[in-house]
Amino acid sequence: MSKEYDNTNSGALFRNDRKEKETQPDLRGKINVDGKDFYISAWSKQSDKAGKYMSLALTPVEEKATASAGSDENPF
Repeated sequence: MSKEYDNTNSGALFRNDRKEKETQPDLRGKINVDGKDFYISAWSKQSDKAGKYMSLALTPVEEKATASAGSDENPF
């Protein structure tokens, strides 16, 4: 018997092999928070006070899908 895995409140990051600019994230992936899916991006940074740390950004999955759909509201 197969049990369905619950991905709620979990995610994964992977090395960004497509990074071409310093502004692009070092790691990318997906995360689920309270049942909502997000893309997660992470940058490796360093400061004098904190030392090495990771800076994170979340983008809702729907937001990227809507942006790539185009701006034509009435295709007819």
